[in-house]
Amino acid sequence: MKAKVLLMTPPYHCGVVEAAGTWVPLALASVAGGLSRAGYEVEIYDAMAKYSDWAAIEEKLRSSNPDFVGTTAFTATVNDAVRALALAKRVKPGVVTLLGGIHPNFQWKELLEAEDSPVDYVVRGEGEVTAPRLLDAITCGEPPERVRGIALRDASGRAFATASRPLIEDLDAHPAAWELLDWKDYTFYPRPGSVSGLISSSRGCTEACSFCSQQKFWSQSWRAKSPEAFVGEIELLRKEFGVSIAMVADETPTKDRARWRRILDLLIARKLDFELMLETRVDDILRDRDWLDDYRRAGIMHIYVGVESGSQETLDTFKKNLKTEQSKEAIKLINEAGIISETAFVLGMPGETPESIRRTTDLALEYGPDMAFFMAIAPWPYSDIYRELKPLVETDDYSLYNLVRAVVKPRAMTRAEVEAELASAFRKFYMHRLKGLEKMPPFKREYMLAVTRLLASHSYLKEQMKGMGGSAGMPEEVLRVLGAAGVALTEAARPGSADKKHA
Repeated sequence: MKAKVLLMTPPYHCGVVEAAGTWVPLALASVAGGLSRAGYEVEIYDAMAKYSDWAAIEEKLRSSNPDFVGTTAFTATVNDAVRALALAKRVKPGVVTLLGGIHPNFQWKELLEAEDSPVDYVVRGEGEVTAPRLLDAITCGEPPERVRGIALRDASGRAFATASRPLIEDLDAHPAAWELLDWKDYTFYPRPGSVSGLISSSRGCTEACSFCSQQKFWSQSWRAKSPEAFVGEIELLRKEFGVSIAMVADETPTKDRARWRRILDLLIARKLDFELMLETRVDDILRDRDWLDDYRRAGIMHIYVGVESGSQETLDTFKKNLKTEQSKEAIKLINEAGIISETAFVLGMPGETPESIRRTTDLALEYGPDMAFFMAIAPWPYSDIYRELKPLVETDDYSLYNLVRAVVKPRAMTRAEVEAELASAFRKFYMHRLKGLEKMPPFKREYMLAVTRLLASHSYLKEQMKGMGGSAGMPEEVLRVLGAAGVALTEAARPGSADKKHA
């Protein structure tokens, strides 16, 4: 057995994704698979899912005593990721630290040249091959600068990047190390007793959305696992680890229609008693309008489509390659298939006004998704749109770049006013949706009740939800649900209990 590696998540929370459940660190599980196959002793510590505090993380670092510590970050989590690596250095000064993920992939110079940076190496791009090659070079005393796909410092402290590593051609050949995860930590709250997963059927995006990180990270490419490998992975998760519901992490899992048809057929034939949530493009839903009943038969119960804006001008600014009328039709088709529909609207652009946000809220009601989220534009510092918005960006605290807090100041609004209008949009939308509970099919009705409890009890939206319970005209059942928020969840499922359990 080679050296010991501890892969960990930063303990970041902002009340968004964790409102619905705890999610598998897919990137770490994938890299762990590559390291394990190369003979390294690998451990995964998911501090985010465990709601660990810094004392618990320090205790884990001491008990694990790893030779290498690695973590991953997107923009909002990068501060905590760096702090975790700094803690590792304090606990064991000789430990070698690695940082991967979307933000470090582009901002490696900033991270490596920061004062007292605890980051030794940035793993750029996909880590399944690069991480083992880097560790092999370090442990064998070979020059790490010969490893492709990394960034590091020279003797003078200047950061530099080596040549990029080509993208993996055969995704089927790089399975994740699912056996290293602590599966009791992962559940989807609207499904009590569930074990949740996060899986990938493809990587990449060929679109050119100006605000997005994915198309830049993958260089506007798209690669896919074979249908057999992807469905086989679902079957493995179901039978070996008891996973009953999973989110598909892909940006466009449905891109190749023939491949997607084969996946649906396999899922229907194998009858795995497994639910899937996925994101896809509006135009793929329109393309597959004759298949949506098969989506449902295959276990797909929740679909997110990226509407982003009801303004064609804004969509064009975002380079969304989409027409507003297409979004409305796609949501209608998802609803008619009995699938939960979800979308989001990105607000707070330079020309935003209170009136424009209210018009967007009305448009969201007209589109009719089951769930809608009103998010503040967060221009990642490496995105195409950042150059346009930079003069109006008022904070460089990356922890606020989470789509919840406004970091851009529109010309006619303050950031606080943007956040207040987003809260009002949320209240208005969900008041309307909840009043229609009686008209929903039983599946959707039960799901929306469960989601309402969760949003009202431990999401970033709980303050906005408080104002809904006393409003005139709310159905008695909704009032009871909102009144019970915060006690409806079992203690074991409540994030606060995780704080106590793992502190």
